[in-house]
Amino acid sequence: MDLSLDAVTAKSPVREFMPPPAPLDMKRQDLFSAPDRHGRRATPVTSPANIWARRAFVIGGAIILTLFGAYEMNLVLNSVGVSALGIIVLALFVILGAWISFSFMSSCAGFVSLWRAGGLGLGIRRDGPLPTLMTRTAILMPTYNEDPERVLTGLRAIHESLVRTGHIDAFDFFILSDTTDPDIWVREEKAYLDLVRDVHGEGRIFYRRRVQNIDRKSGNLEDWVKRHGAAYPQMLTLDADSVMDGGLIARIVSAMEHHENVALIQTLPVIVGGRTLFARMQQFAGRVYGPLIAHGIAWWHGAEGNYWGHNAVIRTRAFAEQAGLPHLPGRKPFGGGILSHDFIEAALMRRGGWAIHMVPGLFGSYEESPPSLTDVAIRDRRWCQGNLQHGRILRAKGLHWVSRMHLLVGIGSYITAPLWLLFLLFGILISLQSHFYRPEYFGDTKTLYPHWPQVDPIQAMYVFFGTMIVLLAPKFMALLATYRDRTTLKGCGGALLMPVSVMFETIISGLIAPIAMLIHTSAVVSILNARDSGWNAQNREDGRVSMREVIRSYWIYSLFGFLLAVAAWSVSYSLFLWMTPVLIGLALAIPLAAATSSRAIGLFLRRLHLLLIPEESAPPEVLQLLETYDADRRSRMEKSRNSYFAEAFHALAQDIALLNAHLHMLPPPRQAGEPIDPHLLVGMLKLQEAPDIDTALYTLSRLEKLAVLTSKEGVLRIVALGTRNI
Repeated sequence: MDLSLDAVTAKSPVREFMPPPAPLDMKRQDLFSAPDRHGRRATPVTSPANIWARRAFVIGGAIILTLFGAYEMNLVLNSVGVSALGIIVLALFVILGAWISFSFMSSCAGFVSLWRAGGLGLGIRRDGPLPTLMTRTAILMPTYNEDPERVLTGLRAIHESLVRTGHIDAFDFFILSDTTDPDIWVREEKAYLDLVRDVHGEGRIFYRRRVQNIDRKSGNLEDWVKRHGAAYPQMLTLDADSVMDGGLIARIVSAMEHHENVALIQTLPVIVGGRTLFARMQQFAGRVYGPLIAHGIAWWHGAEGNYWGHNAVIRTRAFAEQAGLPHLPGRKPFGGGILSHDFIEAALMRRGGWAIHMVPGLFGSYEESPPSLTDVAIRDRRWCQGNLQHGRILRAKGLHWVSRMHLLVGIGSYITAPLWLLFLLFGILISLQSHFYRPEYFGDTKTLYPHWPQVDPIQAMYVFFGTMIVLLAPKFMALLATYRDRTTLKGCGGALLMPVSVMFETIISGLIAPIAMLIHTSAVVSILNARDSGWNAQNREDGRVSMREVIRSYWIYSLFGFLLAVAAWSVSYSLFLWMTPVLIGLALAIPLAAATSSRAIGLFLRRLHLLLIPEESAPPEVLQLLETYDADRRSRMEKSRNSYFAEAFHALAQDIALLNAHLHMLPPPRQAGEPIDPHLLVGMLKLQEAPDIDTALYTLSRLEKLAVLTSKEGVLRIVALGTRNI
């Protein structure tokens, strides 16, 4: 292969890696000014006529349950009279009781919807012939330092699924890279070229990498909208682990085409591909309990739905018109760019008069779970910061009250963790107070009858079991609904094994719950101490974690559990027994973290048909495609494990097609007066002094390597060094 400079700079067949510009204006919104609805009515026409009654049922029922629970809890606390501790515990119980009561009532609504086979709307059908599509839709795959071959395997499965529907000509694909790792960047380009070649995707599959990662994922999408949004009435947003069935995509795109007031349609993403015990528990819970929850919120959300950040079809014009996110004043973690942008984008589009719909009755949308409790903790730290940031947006002008509830629920999903911890700690204190309290049977008022304190243990037992019923009833309702659906029941292991899986998942999740409580509490405390979470790629492979790392990460939770057990035992034996579920989970933090991250245990349970889901028992076509392409990817990885192609400089120096593509995808060179990149200056000097590529790699920092790869002059210098090794 001729790798001389003359060969590199010679004319070669070059195609466009992005379509012609089609700019669409997208301005940042003023959160505290009235929105411009452009003549749209405040209530979308797709809003259910009886939506007020649905919301009265869910919210009213939650209020009644909360008040009843508060009354019963007050009887428990009455045994020691009115005290500051009692008031605090009661207040915490009311807040937490409202939280679980609201979830319970929403689940009841979901049970009714599931039982009646609801969860559709907007004229969408579960089966029958696919509709004819009239417009063109962009499928967007944002990526940031992800394994490119793995990401594009999922995209290829989506592409092939659309080919088999006969609707592929209605879609263009965009890989929108924010990658900052130089080696992953060049691997992305290589994987992109291979994908286009394999599926004959010229003119339909495009690639763009941003030099500056302004505003992370939301900024990545905004950049695409501003450059190309006018050419596409709809965009389908994906995540790096997303897979969607072509038929599902066609149905929801058609629904968008036929409802001009709808800005977003979201279906229920099902978690698949889990191999570790933790991932398989997550996917089982999501598949069995998820439809109940999704049907419930869709039933009372109506046209004021939410957005979960991916696997949703969005009207591009609505997004550009209303979803330009401002920067929040102040420093991170509460200031700056909005992290959990999806909730806010949905709220702003609804504020602008557009409808946001969840359609949980359709399957065919898939994603993956983090493989271990450690990986979830890392991800949740970032989500926690983003959700707490929403507290500054609650006062935004013109938001629908249901959109404000979405923000509150997102905040509450993390704030409730420290509240549960406080409830436990104050519960110990109030039990200690009760232990040393001497009741006054005859007060200052003269009376023939003494004042008898309420029977604390019996009343506490009523409250405890009532709380457990409210917490666990949704799982029982989901189990009942699954028994009605014979196909799902069979796919989950059958009538005998599925209840065993539910029981197993409930027990392990219950043991993990106090650990998760402390993890979320530490995240909240960290954020309140102004510590930013940063932005890192998520681990999507198996959660192999060394025992040393597990011990280092989880010993503190076991120690806390031991101290809590000593405190409970010192107060009373009864309190210790009541707290054993929490104490056991904390005491077993290390073995639980190790066991749940085990692939061997997860696959062993799969062989026993436990924690099984229908997508494992009888995979749909798009997941079969994904498995085939992923097996091919892993085979190629094994064959090229020691290849230079995993490193950017060697890959460019040895692949002329990749080199030409890389050169043509580079941004325009710096113009006079533009900022000078010091990393580029130093990197070019090191390249000039290096006798070969390996020496250059040894001397360059990551940022310098990235800078020279962004420069045509730097890339040509790399190729020149490469020719010396031949």
